Amino acid sequence: MDIYDQVFENNKKWVESKKAEKADFFEHLAKSQSPDFLYIGCADSRVPANEIMGLEPGDVFVHRNVANLVIGTDLNVQSVIDYAVNHLHVKHIVVCGHYGCGGVGAAMQPQDLGLLNGWLREVRDVYRLHADELDAIGDEKDRYNRLVELNVREQCINVIKTAAVQRAYLKDKSAQVHGWVYDLHNGLLKDLKIPFEAVLRDIQRIYNLG
Repeated sequence: MDIYDQVFENNKKWVESKKAEKADFFEHLAKSQSPDFLYIGCADSRVPANEIMGLEPGDVFVHRNVANLVIGTDLNVQSVIDYAVNHLHVKHIVVCGHYGCGGVGAAMQPQDLGLLNGWLREVRDVYRLHADELDAIGDEKDRYNRLVELNVREQCINVIKTAAVQRAYLKDKSAQVHGWVYDLHNGLLKDLKIPFEAVLRDIQRIYNLG
C-alpha cells in the first residue's frame, strides 16, 4: 500500500478510535465550533497545531503560512482573524513560530528567491527593524533563533493593529494576543510573554481603530 492509500486506512482507524472514546464524538463535533484559540502558525509540516497544544478537534481555529506572517494586505489571514474574533469569539490569538524555520532562514540570505521575494520581504523588514540587536549577535544560530522570536513579536503587533482585535478587547477584554515559539528539538513551546496591554496602548497612538 502506498502512502496515499495509507492515509485513508489511517483515517478509518482514527475514526474508530474516537468513537471508542466517545460514541457521539462526530455528531457532537458537527453541530458547531467554539474554539478558545486562534492559532496563526508556520506551514511547516513538523509543527501540527492541535498536537503540540494537546488539544482536540474543535478547540483551535488554525491559519498557517510560510513563516507565520500577518500581513495587512493578505486577505486570507485578515479574514481568518476577523472571523475568529467577530464570529467565533476566540479568547486567545496565538502567533507561533518555530526555531529552524525555513522561511526565516531564507530571508536571512541576500539572494533572489523568485516568487518568495515579496513574501519574505516581511521577514527581512523585521531584520531591518532590529538590525542593531541582531548584528551584535556573533553566533549565526543564535542570531537565527532571535530573528524567529522577533518575527513572532512583530506579527503579534500586526495582529494587534487590526480593528477586530482592538474592538474585542475594548468591549470585554477578549482576543488577547500571545507569541510562542516551538522548539523542534525537544517539542516544547516557549511563551515570549508579549505584553499585550502595553503593546496595545503603545500602537493605539497611531493605529487606534477601536
